Amino acid sequence: MTFASPTGIQVHLQLGDVSAQIAQVGASLRALRIGGVDLVAPYPLDIPTPSCSGVVLVPWPNRVRDGRWNDGGVERQLAITEPKFANASHGLLRFTAYEIEEGAASTTLRASVVPQTGYPYLIDTTVTYTLRADGIDVAHTLTNRSATDAPVALGTHPFVTIGDVAASELVLRVPAHTAFETDERMLPIGTAPADESLREGARLGDVTLDTGFTDLDRDADGLVRHSLTAPDGRRLTLWQGEGFDVVQVFTTDKYPGRPLAVAIEPMTAPADALNSGRGLRHLAPEETWTLRWGLTLS
Repeated sequence: MTFASPTGIQVHLQLGDVSAQIAQVGASLRALRIGGVDLVAPYPLDIPTPSCSGVVLVPWPNRVRDGRWNDGGVERQLAITEPKFANASHGLLRFTAYEIEEGAASTTLRASVVPQTGYPYLIDTTVTYTLRADGIDVAHTLTNRSATDAPVALGTHPFVTIGDVAASELVLRVPAHTAFETDERMLPIGTAPADESLREGARLGDVTLDTGFTDLDRDADGLVRHSLTAPDGRRLTLWQGEGFDVVQVFTTDKYPGRPLAVAIEPMTAPADALNSGRGLRHLAPEETWTLRWGLTLS
């Protein structure tokens, strides 16, 4: 464990030739390597987390229009954290320094969403990162410590890669049937059939995306599997378990040190879920919700 401002303490995990680095701020997965090959796009240690890389998004992912939402007849006003589009973005723990319980190949980080402007609920959260021989498993819990039901959703924001291959040459597969259409503020205004080429596999260099998807195909074991495939056949798979019914895919040419980067973001709800209610979970007092996702290389 080492300290490195501005992303806080850095937790280093190791299992054979699999290693990971977790940043305290945002409980973010900032590095994952197998045999020295990056599977999560790293970034310089001396800068804040770029583009929300690897951060846990809770108690909502993505955006809330104008930061305003109706909470059972009570209008709530969240702080505007995306001034460019005048939205509240990516929840309330993005810049929080989590408490850390560290092991050699696993770590658990804890933080609470406390009642505050626009969100009057107390939610205890954890995220546990556990290395495995072919990647990493991630488990989240949300527990409602409020006296009344609490509306919650969760997402995470990993930038994935196969680091010894140009990102433009990787083939992206997203098994989705529906895409969310958005307005100029990147807020959903409807749905449309998802691009069929993404289900079959599209070269990353040929697509530009900042798109949410749903109606995801699940395999026989109940998992949704997205993938990046290298020309030599190696495949990085991001899987998302029960409750993760949405995925956001974001490509950018502004990630530090990379001409092209892609985030594949498991989410339980789409953008503006506090208003639409789509995918929103109402936790009863003392109820706990557990969610899982992970990355593997084959």
